[in-house]
Amino acid sequence: MAAGKLRHRVRIEKQVTARDDDGVQTTTWQPVHVGTLAAAIEPLSAREFIAAGAGQAEVTARITIRYRAGILASMRAVHVRNGDDAEIYNIQGALADRESGLEYLTLPVSTGTNDGQ
Repeated sequence: MAAGKLRHRVRIEKQVTARDDDGVQTTTWQPVHVGTLAAAIEPLSAREFIAAGAGQAEVTARITIRYRAGILASMRAVHVRNGDDAEIYNIQGALADRESGLEYLTLPVSTGTNDGQ
């Protein structure tokens, strides 16, 4: 994938559980990598959305990033625009490229709330 197509910035986050000072268990999101990653964010076309079918109806876009190991469907991608969090995408899976499997990942994503499950 050409670097020029990766014109967006995303931060990959995972859900973590910790106890606060009062001993109450809280759940928050924590970055997986330091900083943001270059990405291409593309909404699905109407044809792709229909072809996705009932099992994947919630998938509304795809995010393409350079290959990173360990990205899971329980994580989320935060689109960072002008230093601020713009949109939150729930990662539905991580698909490796066809050539080597180590060049880039395509992440089918949906919008809305995600409790990491």
